[in-house]
Amino acid sequence: MDWINIFVQLGYLGVFLISIIGSLSVIIPIPYTIAYYVLGVTLDPLLIALVGGFGSALGEISGYAIGYLGQTFIDEKRKRKMMYLMKIFNRYGPILVFLFALTPLPDDLLFIPLGMSHYNFLKIFIPCLLGKIAMTYIIAYSGKVSFGFIKVIFGESGFIATIVILILLTIMIAAILKIDWEIVYKKYVEKK
Repeated sequence: MDWINIFVQLGYLGVFLISIIGSLSVIIPIPYTIAYYVLGVTLDPLLIALVGGFGSALGEISGYAIGYLGQTFIDEKRKRKMMYLMKIFNRYGPILVFLFALTPLPDDLLFIPLGMSHYNFLKIFIPCLLGKIAMTYIIAYSGKVSFGFIKVIFGESGFIATIVILILLTIMIAAILKIDWEIVYKKYVEKK
């Protein structure tokens, strides 16, 4: 974990940089939450949350941008089907984005398809920012009160987590493109 020491030496600037870098990484996730945990021992968890949450939310723009640009490669039939996904997101989207940002779920599972559908960016960014701030605070505060458990909880390597997230990301994108969102919308949402 020598890479963490670089960010620890930079203090809050290090928190901001690792947050952006970690969130920019769509294909190969970087376990930047470990840095929050470690930095929580020496820095103020609330300031870590504000700086890290903002950096993470900014970094998530990459997933949205990939989806936004990737939309040009989707045929018209899939675009029409994804419009029903957007109707679902118009109802529940901000809550889902907040929950994905708050939890260790990979946000790109939402951001890429929402970018593909040209979903309103602010409706994504604001709940993402709030979720990332809350998540970062929880992790930094946990570091402050329980630093001795870091190796037990996170281990030394993030390789297995990287592989699992890459597989989940691939499956989710394929499923989102394969699902007939018109049928889902008419069956579950339109009836309510």
